[in-house]
Formats: sequence, structure tokens, C-alpha cells
Amino acid sequence: MRSDRASPLGVHGRPRRRRRRRRLPVKRDAAASTPSSPPPHSAAPPPPPPPMTTTAAEAEEDAIGIGIGTGTSSPTTTTTASSPHTSSSTSPSPPIAPLPRGSAVALRAPLLPDLARHPRLAPLRRVLALPSLWIRLNAPYLCRKDGITLRCPRAKEPPSLWENPYAATTSWKPCAERHDNGVSDLPPENETSGYIFIHAEGGLNQQRIAICNAVAVAKIMNATLILPVLKQDQIWKDQTKFEDIFDVDHFIDYLKDDVHIVRDIPDWFTEKTELFTSIRRTVKNIPKYAPAQFYIDNVLPRIKEKKIMALKPFVDRLGYDNVPTEINRLRCRVNYHALKFLPEIEEMADKLAARMRNRTGSLNPYMALHLRFEKGMVGLSFCDFVGTREEKAMMAAYRQKEWPRRYKNGSHLWQLALQKRKEGRCPLEPGEVAVILRAMGYPKETQIYVASGQVYGGKNRMAPLRNMFPNLLTKEELASKEEMDHFRKHVTSLAALDFLVCLKSDVFVMTHGGNFAKLIIGARRYMGHRLKSIKPDKGLMSKSFGDPYMGWAAFVEDVVITHQTRTGLPEETFPNYDLWENPLTPCMCQA
Repeated sequence: MRSDRASPLGVHGRPRRRRRRRRLPVKRDAAASTPSSPPPHSAAPPPPPPPMTTTAAEAEEDAIGIGIGTGTSSPTTTTTASSPHTSSSTSPSPPIAPLPRGSAVALRAPLLPDLARHPRLAPLRRVLALPSLWIRLNAPYLCRKDGITLRCPRAKEPPSLWENPYAATTSWKPCAERHDNGVSDLPPENETSGYIFIHAEGGLNQQRIAICNAVAVAKIMNATLILPVLKQDQIWKDQTKFEDIFDVDHFIDYLKDDVHIVRDIPDWFTEKTELFTSIRRTVKNIPKYAPAQFYIDNVLPRIKEKKIMALKPFVDRLGYDNVPTEINRLRCRVNYHALKFLPEIEEMADKLAARMRNRTGSLNPYMALHLRFEKGMVGLSFCDFVGTREEKAMMAAYRQKEWPRRYKNGSHLWQLALQKRKEGRCPLEPGEVAVILRAMGYPKETQIYVASGQVYGGKNRMAPLRNMFPNLLTKEELASKEEMDHFRKHVTSLAALDFLVCLKSDVFVMTHGGNFAKLIIGARRYMGHRLKSIKPDKGLMSKSFGDPYMGWAAFVEDVVITHQTRTGLPEETFPNYDLWENPLTPCMCQA
């Protein structure tokens, strides 16, 4: 059928009348502010507008959040790279005031298509792109959470197995160190509110957090801190003292302008046995994650009255987002600068790291894997794992003996195990870790340092990981028996060696939560976000592991997309992380 548009005649053979387009009335002020459009009866069409320059286009694209799965930008997921905690005085003011998003959108409105593409507006379009470019260049490289998705500004670098994008290292720097030329406002020791004394309980890393909190609490109450005692651990039966693991002189000297610290209880106090035993000398009602004001209102009056008080218990007794910023910065100063291991521990850790890097005859990167799959961890998790009927029966008996109240009759444990696995609260098995690392692209020749206790299931449980990555090494395999004998006197010293070798690795991989992994990831972020610290998404991985129809290619895509932003990139500390896992917001400054 011939269309009537092909003929100058109408449907009934009548000549088609040419309609005149009505012109909309335009106000004078609006017409004056809008460039005039080309004449409608011009013989030659206007030339096409020049394309936007690459720099402006990239800047406009980078100002928009990048979707995790698609890799395309979406105006609905806009992510601004500036930090709310960065003061305006530290960054120069832009030469052109940023316009609201509506200004750029108005030029693309469907009512004015010709006007938006007019060649005379090309310079205006470039100017409109300049504010986003200026913000991009002067704002920190900061990722933001959007539900379960972490959105980061685009990094114009090819992905690397061993390093985060270079842009992540250039915008933030540590700023919790001591300023030697600063003026201290610390009063003399005899003018403080009194003395506080704590027992640092648990393992090495829990003790480390308790020491940092003790210094912060002493600063809050203007009190003198008695050197904390490392309490004997009930599991490891370790009797390490503070001076057996940490450099006491450096600890006291580095904090001399912040808090008064003494090595022992003053001689004038004769009731030393009453500390931690007498109710009159112990504060026991401190809630977990207490705010700073709680100590001022409830603990400080008792210290002023008794002069010496013990705080018990002292595990996680100071909050994070409910204390002043300078107190959080002081905790970072203690953790990253004041608390140093003894020189012999540092030297041995350097030897172990050097041996890991020279395994292939030339310098090679190495990965540190914190494998949390000990019998106690498996039992406490109340998760279900692959095993024979005998193994499952033995684990059920172990759980019933150790945690009878939680075990009850065992009928509810199956549903509990499924729910915990969906929520990502179950430790990863060695075989699962191997599959995830291989999907990320790490080859079979990767050198891996394993920091773990005795793995539940022994060699059979470790077989899948060792088959896929045969270069698995521990500190006992890297060092001679004579070298390790010196450190076997204290279990805490062995834990310190694992801590330092993991800290110095090119890539750190955690398999379950805990203070060890938390402190390692936080320290590597503080040292510079260039170091990769992989935190597997166990919840999403459980869905992939449980899908019998998922092929290897689809699984690899899921793993890569899920973990491309879970590598220790810059993020705000609160409320997504605590201070120990991510010290960025209170303890790092914009470079």
C-alpha cells in the first residue's frame, strides 16, 4: 500500500495544505537570557555541535556512581566523592560555583532539544562540566554504601590481583601520629583525678584493643593510667606480661603528652590486694560500648573519692561514634604508633616475610590467609559443615558438652544453621576459600602464608585447599626449630609473629570475623589503601555455592563482581565499620 505521505495530495485527492506552525509567545527577559535559535527557513542546516572534550566527558561520568553489576553509570545512583568529615578550609574554593543538577538537566529538556544542541552552547556545556571535574580532583577517593552494594568512584586503571587502584592511595594519609612540636596541656601527675587500673583479658588482639581503650578512658577522665596487666588466658594458659610482648619505654614515652602512664601501683597505696577483689575499689557496672559521658558522670566521681580504682570487666567498654573525635584519634595513636612489639619479634617477622618473598628465586608477592576453622570456632558457630556421620555426631556431642544452654535437645539447630549460613555468619571451609581465590584469578603458583590454629578435620579438611594451592606455608615451616624455640615460651609471641607477617603481605584474606582480622585490615588501611585486604561476602557466596545449576563461568563472574570493592578501599568509618577495622574517618586526613 502506498502511503499518503509520499504524495503531495491528501487522502481524497485534494491538495495538501501547508500548515503554519504557531509561535509561542516569549517573554522579553527569558528571550534576552536565551541565545536566539537559527532562522527556520535557513537554506543550509546548522553545523553539528562540536563533541564534548574527553576530559569534561570523563569528569561528568565519574561524578555518577558506577553500578557494581553492570559497569554503567546511572543518574539515579549519584555518588559524590567528597567527605562530610573534611573541613572546607583544607580544600581550595573552586573558581566556578557548582550548579545544581537541575541546571544541567534543564538544558537537556525535551521542550528545547534544538537549543540544547546549539553550537553556541558548546562552551557553556564545558563550563557546566568543570565543577564536577574540580570536585573530582579535589575530593577524597571515598566509597559509599548503598544497601549491600559498595559504590566507588571509577578508577582509570586495569584491575590488579595484588594492588588496589592507585587513586585509593593518593587522597588519604595517616594523621594520628604525635606532633613533636605541639604544646601539651597535660597537668602534672599529682594534679590528675586519680589512678585507673585494668586487666586486659582474652587473646593478644583483644588485649590490644583493651589497652587502647584504657588510654582513651584515662584521657577522658584526666586520670593516670597504671600499666595494664595482661590477664592469663583461660584457653591458652598464657602468662605473658606487658613487657614480654610490647616495648614499654616506647609506649610510655610516645604518649607522654597525652596521658600520664606509670609502670606500677604507687608505693603509698598499701591495699594492693583489694584491687579487683574489693567492691570498694572496683567499678563493675560499665555497659558495653559506653559513651564518654558515662565515664564522666559515673566513674570519675568514684576515682576522685578513692584515688585508685580498678575497672572490671573492660572488654569493649568504650563506644566509637559516641565519643569525641580527638579521643578516637588518640586510640589510633596508641594502636598504630605507641604499641610496638619488642625488637626481636619485629626482626623475626621481617625474616619470615622476606623468606615468603624469595620462595621462587626472585622477588615474588605473597598472600596471607587467616584461616578460622579450629574445633572451638566450628563448634561455637553452630553451623553445619560437610563431613561424615561420625564427624557430625562427635561435633554434636562436643557442642552439647560445651554449650548446653544453646544446644538444648538439638532439634532447632538445623534451621539455625541454615539461617546463619544465609546471613554470612559461618566460617568458610578451606575448600570454599580455595574455590573463591581461584575464581578471583589467583594462579596455582601463588605463595600463601597461613595463619591459623589446628584446623578441624586435619589434613583431610585441608586437602582441597592444598591441591589447588600447593604453596601453603606456616611460620613453623619457614623458620628452624632453634629460631622458634625462643618464641614458644609465650603463646602471645607466636600470635604476634602471625600478626606482623599478615600485616606485611601483599594481599590479606580473612575467612571469618574476629579481632585479629579486624585489626589487620584496619592497620593496612591506615598504612595506605594500596594493600589489598579481601573480606569475602559469605552470605552471597553461600547462595552461589548452593546453586547446583550454576556453571563455572557464572560463578567466576559472581565472585569477581561481588568482591571488586571488598578489598579495603576507603569508606566512612561509622556506621558501617568500627574504629579498628576502618580508621579512615577519625584518624586519616585528606592528602
